[in-house]
Amino acid sequence: MSASLEIQLIAVLTAAACALPGVFLVLRSMAMMADAISHTVLLGIVLVFFVVQDLQSPWLLVGAAATGLVTVTLVEMLSRTRLVREDAAIGLVFPALFSLAVILISRFARGVHLDVDAVLLGELAFAPFDRALILGLDLPKALVTMGAILLANIVFISVFYKELKLSTFDPALATALGFAPGLLHYGLMALVSITAVGAFDTVGAILVVALFITPAAAAYLLTDDLRRMLFLSVGIGVLSALSGYWLARTVDASIAGSMATMTGLVFVIVYVAA
Repeated sequence: MSASLEIQLIAVLTAAACALPGVFLVLRSMAMMADAISHTVLLGIVLVFFVVQDLQSPWLLVGAAATGLVTVTLVEMLSRTRLVREDAAIGLVFPALFSLAVILISRFARGVHLDVDAVLLGELAFAPFDRALILGLDLPKALVTMGAILLANIVFISVFYKELKLSTFDPALATALGFAPGLLHYGLMALVSITAVGAFDTVGAILVVALFITPAAAAYLLTDDLRRMLFLSVGIGVLSALSGYWLARTVDASIAGSMATMTGLVFVIVYVAA
């Protein structure tokens, strides 16, 4: 398999994995939460790395997911005081946790390949060089990671589809029927956290936010059916990823930046057409 094809496959899997939970973030008016989580999970990665001293450890994913849940919890605690609105609460929690991670990296991890630029920007072009032997196949680690995360997202949404749909549109009824919308909410946020950190090393936090929100927002303009919106969101994300890759090759630019640009362009086209 050529490096070009591997890069495109990784981009497609990443776009699809982000688009699925992104639909529920958009419908729940939590778009900014994706931005917050995609940055604050860095703190979880850093703290766990200090313990295990291994950038390949699966515990990094656990720490990142836990930090994502901490972010959601702190934002909701501040919001419930009614002293600040949710957007202001996100603006308070997100910079505090992210800046703490930046300080820890700059102070204690200077000699480690765990820098802020790599996390924020990412570089898909390098993904095929980090490989692993899986079931006798020599594959890029990013391809395996994002494939596993995409599968987990599909399984979670398929199994809890009715519960997620009801708790998204009518949480009061979901509570009355015993669906535990709070538990589903934190399960969804854990999924967002795992997806975000899985995509970090591949595309960076900036593109992760674009892939979470923009395809879902575009799909929302095209349909009011949740199932159709999920499929459209994935399709728009994949289209943006592939077109962004070829745009980057054409103009010799950043692949992640070009993909983010294409998500915005596709949204504008959909917005005008809708």
